[in-house]
Amino acid sequence: MVMSDMGLTLPTPLAGKDAIWQALSEIPDPEIPVLTIVDLGIIRGVDKVGNNFIVRITPTYTGCPASHAIEMSIRQALDAAGFEDATIKTEIAPPWTTDWISEAGHIKLKAYGIAPPSPKGEVACPQCNSTQVELISEHGSTACKALYRCTSCLEPFDYFKCI
Repeated sequence: MVMSDMGLTLPTPLAGKDAIWQALSEIPDPEIPVLTIVDLGIIRGVDKVGNNFIVRITPTYTGCPASHAIEMSIRQALDAAGFEDATIKTEIAPPWTTDWISEAGHIKLKAYGIAPPSPKGEVACPQCNSTQVELISEHGSTACKALYRCTSCLEPFDYFKCI
């Protein structure tokens, strides 16, 4: 805790890695704005080397059209948080996998109406939870999603494909 000029007790400002993680956790994914880039699991780590920080990222796939926008958002967030000297390093190995989406990310996807990836291959409707679904198209609103329809409630929905 820190004392303000007015004698009030204020929370201690975040420093270093914690401040960077906080800044990163507020950046929405440009294609699925209900998720942050931290929820999505593309932040591989934050390292301190000497007096500088390195933010390591892995794109969801090498051709992802949002990669440049995400990197620009990270740079803006780092600069705004006072980490103008921080480096952003892209790592492509090991490749990103949907296993890296956080539990909170799965919950947010479902609440948003997108069926989260299921490594067991069981697609459930995000509206009614029925597994009585049919594939309409392997290609949904973005390359990482497929379009399904629930045969119980008849609602169409996107499914975040497992990678």
